Amino acid sequence: MKKALKIIHVVGARPNFVKIASILRACRQAPEIESLLVHTGQHYSENMSRTFFEALEIPVPNVNLEVGSGSHAQQTAEIMKRFEPVVTESNPDAVLVVGDVNSTIACTLVAKKLGIGVIHVEAGLRSFDRSMPEEINRILTDAISDILFVTEPSGLVNLEREGIAGPRVHFVGNVMIDTLEYHRGKAADSRILCELDLQPGKYVVVTLHRPSNVDEHEAMVRILDALAEIQKKTNVVFPMHPRTVENLTSSGLISDIESLPNMLITEPLAYIDFLKLMSESKLVMTDSGGIQEETTILGIPCLTVRENTERPVTVSEGTNILVGTDTNRILEGYRESMDMTIPHSRPKFWDGKASQRIVSILLRSIMEGRKLADVRAD
Repeated sequence: MKKALKIIHVVGARPNFVKIASILRACRQAPEIESLLVHTGQHYSENMSRTFFEALEIPVPNVNLEVGSGSHAQQTAEIMKRFEPVVTESNPDAVLVVGDVNSTIACTLVAKKLGIGVIHVEAGLRSFDRSMPEEINRILTDAISDILFVTEPSGLVNLEREGIAGPRVHFVGNVMIDTLEYHRGKAADSRILCELDLQPGKYVVVTLHRPSNVDEHEAMVRILDALAEIQKKTNVVFPMHPRTVENLTSSGLISDIESLPNMLITEPLAYIDFLKLMSESKLVMTDSGGIQEETTILGIPCLTVRENTERPVTVSEGTNILVGTDTNRILEGYRESMDMTIPHSRPKFWDGKASQRIVSILLRSIMEGRKLADVRAD
């Protein structure tokens, strides 16, 4: 009888939580897989961490590294230092990382240095903007991973361009959509609209957190100018990321946005409440990659305040429009979204079954008694 495949699953930030939830759920259905969950503590506030675990039915982590904030170098180095003894002690067959945050690259480097296989979920995404820290994390993680699970066709093209192809790469779909579909019914029962005194289809949701927006004063002013115009026509709900609060406060812009009559600023919301808020909105304006994907499935127009996206399928097949940070372009995108229905379709394999495909491929490696890197797709 083959021994169980022992996998350390790594999470560190909110997008990781949403993705790992469905993977762990699928792994629990496979007794051949032994899962250990490590939380690096990259996101550590209540609404950015603990409440997400509860809402997403993620088990209490086996290990919490409690790294906290810091510069990219400090955070990455601290994660590596604290993660290494965990790997050495548990001696897993593989380390599974998701997405593109600092925890992803840090734990990948530790695993590879120790000769442990790495599984990267959400591989191959590229914005082609190396000023984004996430882009560097994505490129480096993919380069040294043993199995790469891809969410959309562009990922296959990008990896092949970089010389990564063949049995290491598997197009399985989007695990974030697995989680969305699993919790859709629960989200429908959320009372968040009543709590915020909102009517379905009569408000816009905004999220901003990327340094290129919230750390850059001129970009932030342009975005806020657009929001000032939009809130004249409809209510705007802005669950504000801690980084955004800090920067708006230090720059003196927080009073400007708080004074807008139809602007409602809240703390970050729990996953179920935020899913309900998005699904009943008229439009979402964001710089988040995951929200581009979620709005595509929800059929909600999405204005992405970036010049690029690593998720091009959300533009070609979904509801996403890239508008950058120019005030007029944002307002033009807003009017376009209000005046017409954006044609969209569900991307291939975004069907709520990506995690099942991942587990099926991992189980095949056990049955065939081969190394993870040798597993081939059907």
